[in-house]
Amino acid sequence: MSNPQPTSLIDTHCHLDFPEFDLDRSQVIARCRQEGLSFIINVGASVAGSERSVVLARENPCVYATVGIHPHEADSVTAADITRLRELCGEAKVTAIGEAGLDFFKNYSSQDNQRKLFQAQITLAQELNKPLVLHSREAQNEILAMLRPALPLKAVVHCFSGDELFLDACLKLGFLVSFTCNVTYKKAQNLREMVKRVPLERLMLETDAPHLPPEGCRGQRNEPSYVKMLAEYIAQLKGLSFERVSQQTTQNAREFFNLP
Repeated sequence: MSNPQPTSLIDTHCHLDFPEFDLDRSQVIARCRQEGLSFIINVGASVAGSERSVVLARENPCVYATVGIHPHEADSVTAADITRLRELCGEAKVTAIGEAGLDFFKNYSSQDNQRKLFQAQITLAQELNKPLVLHSREAQNEILAMLRPALPLKAVVHCFSGDELFLDACLKLGFLVSFTCNVTYKKAQNLREMVKRVPLERLMLETDAPHLPPEGCRGQRNEPSYVKMLAEYIAQLKGLSFERVSQQTTQNAREFFNLP
């Protein structure tokens, strides 16, 4: 890949609070600044993770937080957990609810409990006028069925993995779509076709770090600074300049997450 000059980028979805970063979290954040990232959105995946995300946002000017509970945790969620999410939303740098959604691929929690948890977070987003960061695996029809009654609602489908019909439905509803470094994988041709199908004005970039490192780094820990490699790859895929992709996806993220 080429080595373009630093341009403002935003990693719109990562998990710096995860233990994979415990030994060098500050250095990872410093590398983001060196690589031209203006902001990092640290995404809550549990109540404890959401609390850690808020602390990271307090301590680091470039970090903003979302608060939410991943569908994998649905079987253990209590009413007090939802109340705690609502409290955390009062923090100045909490930008969205999520990640929230349904995961009928791994089914670590019952589908019924996943639906209840997802509905609670949809309701929270509506009441507090916050955007939703969506997780969807093997549940696209159910996701759409639960979201349509809540419209109008700002939402982004993170780490998009659905088919063409789901993509078109999400775009028609006004949602944004976010892709991760797995679009670089040799067997990800279908995913690359989805990238081409999304208008640049509706696209955001993410790493989902520490997961899904780019091709050439597989087996290693992913980190937010790698969003630069993703921007370069998507620019090539769409036949656009790195600067154009960086500028537009950053603008999209600033508007979606209401960043300064």
